[in-house]
Amino acid sequence: MTELSYPDDLRYTTDHEWVRSEGDTVRIGITAFAQDALGDVVYVSLPAVGDSLAVGDSCGEVESTKSVSDIYAPLAGEVTAVNEALDGAPELINTDPYGEGWMFEMRLENATAADDLMGAAEYQASLTS
Repeated sequence: MTELSYPDDLRYTTDHEWVRSEGDTVRIGITAFAQDALGDVVYVSLPAVGDSLAVGDSCGEVESTKSVSDIYAPLAGEVTAVNEALDGAPELINTDPYGEGWMFEMRLENATAADDLMGAAEYQASLTS
C-alpha cells in the first residue's frame, strides 16, 4: 500500500475534505484517506456555480465501486467554480486528490473561516483515534 500524504499547506475537516486558500476563494477536494477508503471513483456530482452553501450542507456525491458518499460544504459561501474535468475523468480524485482531482471553489462568507479547520498533523492524528 502506498503511503497517504497530507500536504501541510492545506486545512482539513472531519469529513475528510481538504481546503486550500487561494486569495479570496478556497479550493476543495477530498483527502487521500477518503479516496483510498472509497476505492475507484466512477462518478462525481458537484454543486452548481452560484450555489450558496452553509457549513455542513450536502452539495454533491462521490460514487465509487464500493459506495456512494456525500460531499459536504466545509465552509459557508458561494460556489465560484467546479472541476468539469471530473465529468469525463472522475478517477482524477484517485490519482491526484490534491491537484487535478479538486472538486469545487468557493468565495467564503468569512474570509478567515478556513483558519478554524484542522492542520495536517491534527488531521492525521484524528485518523488514528
